[in-house]
Order: sequence, then C-alpha cells, then structure tokens
Amino acid sequence: MPDRVRVAVIDSGVYPTHPHIVPTRLLPGVAIAADGTIDHGADATLDRLGHGTAVTAAIQELAPEADILPIRVFRDGLRASARALTKAIVWAAGQGAQVINCSLGTINPAHAALFAEAVARAGNARIVAPWTGPDDAPCWPGQCAGVIRVGLDWDLPRGVVRLADGLHYASGYPRPIPGVEQRRNLHGISFATAQVSGLFAAERMF
Repeated sequence: MPDRVRVAVIDSGVYPTHPHIVPTRLLPGVAIAADGTIDHGADATLDRLGHGTAVTAAIQELAPEADILPIRVFRDGLRASARALTKAIVWAAGQGAQVINCSLGTINPAHAALFAEAVARAGNARIVAPWTGPDDAPCWPGQCAGVIRVGLDWDLPRGVVRLADGLHYASGYPRPIPGVEQRRNLHGISFATAQVSGLFAAERMF
C-alpha cells in the first residue's frame, strides 16, 4: 500500500492559495472539456467558481496527509457533460487515485449505462458520490453498483459520518469561513460527499 493516499476531486478545480488549502498536497491535475478533451496546462485546474476549493478543503480537513488530484470539469457554472464526468472518473483511476470524490452527478437516467461503464473501468478505486439529486431524484454515478453512496444529515457535526441502509450520511456544511453564517456559505450534498471522501482517505478504507 502506498505511503500516501491519493484523492481525486472532480469539480471546478482548486485555488491553491486559499487559506483552507494545503498546497503542498496538491498534485498536477487536468481540466476535461465537455467533449472529453483533456487540458494538462499549468492553469488547467485553477478554480474560478470556488466550489472545488471548498470541497477540497473539506477533504483536507479530515485527511490532511492525503495527496489531492484536482480534475476540473466545471467551467462557467456548476454543470458538466456526462462525457466529461465519466472520462474524469476513468482518468483519475488511471492516475492511481484510491478515492474519487464526485460531489456532482446527473439525474438523467439516459446516462446510467455510461456511468456504470466508467465505474467498472475504475476498478478498485472508491468512488464517492451523492445517492440522489434535487427533489430526491436518483443520481448517477451514485446509483451505480459499487459506488460509496452519500446522503445528507444536517444534524450531524462536521467530520462525523453515519452509515444506515447502505448510505453514508454526513453534514452538508463545508469548513466555516470566519464571520460568515453557515447558511450563507456554500452548503449541500457536495460537502457531505467531501466529508465521506475525507473519512475514507483518512482511515484508508479502500
């Protein structure tokens, strides 16, 4: 087993100078466009939305010794194509990620087979993803067999995960920003997913 756990974060990238980020644990990542094109450029994973940075910070809070592999699939907003997401999963596994954080997904069942294939190709990597999306609609890749399925429990303290009925429940709050009330900060299933990924990485549950 390698000395360091490698966690891939499929999101909007990361802003390395943010005070919640440990930049020495960031690996060179990539951006993946809607058509599946991979960008290895120096600024390919620079976060311009803030979401991926907050997700990464939540993982690093629980697993500070893990190496983070950022994969940017969000560009102008929090949306990405199924092709980009599935290619990101397969690419992350190919780079040796033991944990793949997918704080995202699709509720379109037409993409179910595409995600199932990507999950299968990821082999032993532990893919962590929301079980459902808005209005409790089924969400992929969280619905795929073998994926670590995440649910929301607003009453749990940050950093605590509860397993029930095959779901890993966690709080939907990210690391707090001083002076900013929790509900005014980013919050939701993305950060529950990140906390589960952080726990799996910290406990080497793979």
